[in-house]
Amino acid sequence: MLFYDFEVFKFDWLVVIIDMINHQIYEIVNSPEELESVYQANKDKIWCGFNNVHYDQYILKGLLCGFDPKKINDYIIVKDQPGWKYSSMFKSIPMFNYDIMLKTDRGLKTFEGFMGNDIKETSVPFNINRPLTESEIKETFKYCRHDVEQSIQVFLRRKEEFETKMYFIKHFKLPLDSISKTKAQLAADILGGNRRGASFNDEFDFPILDCIKLNKYRYIADWYRNPDNHNYKKSQNKVMVAGVEHTFSWGGGHGARRKFHASGVFLIIDVTAYYPSLQKQYKFGYRVMDHPENFEFIHNSNIEFKRKGDKKARQPFKIMDNAISGQMKQPTSALFDPMSNNSICINGQLLLLDLVEHIEPYCTLIQNNTDGIIVKIDDYERDFDKLDDIVFEWETRTGMKMDFDTFIGDIYQKDVNNYLLIDRETGAVKAKGGYVMKLNDLSYDLPIINKALTNYMIYGIPVESTINSCSDLREFQLVSKISSKYTHILYGAKSVKETCIRVFASKYTSDPGVKKVKATTGKAEKITNSPEHCFIWNDAVKGVPIPDKLDRRWYIQFAHKRLEDFGVK
Repeated sequence: MLFYDFEVFKFDWLVVIIDMINHQIYEIVNSPEELESVYQANKDKIWCGFNNVHYDQYILKGLLCGFDPKKINDYIIVKDQPGWKYSSMFKSIPMFNYDIMLKTDRGLKTFEGFMGNDIKETSVPFNINRPLTESEIKETFKYCRHDVEQSIQVFLRRKEEFETKMYFIKHFKLPLDSISKTKAQLAADILGGNRRGASFNDEFDFPILDCIKLNKYRYIADWYRNPDNHNYKKSQNKVMVAGVEHTFSWGGGHGARRKFHASGVFLIIDVTAYYPSLQKQYKFGYRVMDHPENFEFIHNSNIEFKRKGDKKARQPFKIMDNAISGQMKQPTSALFDPMSNNSICINGQLLLLDLVEHIEPYCTLIQNNTDGIIVKIDDYERDFDKLDDIVFEWETRTGMKMDFDTFIGDIYQKDVNNYLLIDRETGAVKAKGGYVMKLNDLSYDLPIINKALTNYMIYGIPVESTINSCSDLREFQLVSKISSKYTHILYGAKSVKETCIRVFASKYTSDPGVKKVKATTGKAEKITNSPEHCFIWNDAVKGVPIPDKLDRRWYIQFAHKRLEDFGVK
């Protein structure tokens, strides 16, 4: 397995290739012959990179074809064209490319920032209009090698993505070049996606399942049947269900008590692998699959290993199971079938609405989301068995299966996507959402705030104690990377060369704030969650002690503000 990254200039190019197995590093500059030699010796291996499927592989193939890499670079970056369109000759150069980058990623620099590593940009401008000097080449190699090493670190922290693809490639005997495909594309191959969905012309002819029993909330289902509402921009807003304000749209329904905190007995009632279970039970999307039996194998394995509690064996099946149904709404997917996707989304929310309607008299609804609900039971001895009976009847009628979790303790809830449940008897904690989830190296933004909130909610520790006792600067970091909608970052009136920065609140009022400049208007906008006064630290931050100028009061105030969002006065 090799990891690689190209840097391309008008008159120069260079590449760093790290062979993980043989512990060898190749650094090549302006030598297609050296590149050809390394490629020929390793063309049967998997080549990994960050965004390499869309960029680096075409620079490599272009160099082997004798093309100018700068023209390929500009074709992809400036003209925003897919690299494969540049030349049909690329097909003659086989490569097994694995892209570490996922669709939702904000860039490698963001991950480097989260991991606490150096995020400074090279001082060598990529638009330089002359050949690079020796010192500039040396610096660019250092910068490029750093990015390859960081790509390896990201790969290691999400290797289950790679392992999932390799598992299914081996199991279904797919060609190794399938490793370059997304999970969705891989799923379409495995299921035999036949691309017939676009020809059906029945997008809004979805069924509403006969097993759904709605009385009080029947009007919510009727709304979807009305042709006047067959528009994805329309939704049912501010609908009161069981005392909770809901939104019902074409993408799903949800509702939650906002800024809510309560103590008592809570039930989390989740449908097991909900959307895939609906798909299997009612054969939604089977008409665009030549091999629905493969889908059923994936789904059944997911459920089987979940029941056994075997997380490791379940992981690839869980990931792939969840990657399938969403493809039916993607016009470019071989599984495109918008009617089936609508059938899953609409019936999924109506089935849960059905359950809420039937249990409403025996509990207090806390939230209703895509695949489950949370309720509070005021009298456990009196009402639990009744609730259990209703859920069992619902399971029997619908063919779905439920998972029950009982929590005796507290819930803190900001909204449907951010809550913390604490079981005071067992110590179990269930957290959802960026405000309270346990952060990891690839998502480590304002970690001290998450720790302050969860320490308060779980242990009753004042946020001041958590924040004032912390001695690790990285815990206070805010990492921000601007998108292509913005041209640059301003630190006060000064332009920052980096597009990704790590900032900390400063006591010094002479330290300015940070803003991002809109490309279309030239107007400067405050960077989200950034302090009014801050300092930038783009060097590595791991193990760095707290400087005197860090403004802990800003973090304390920020933590209190977020606590208020969870119903803490």
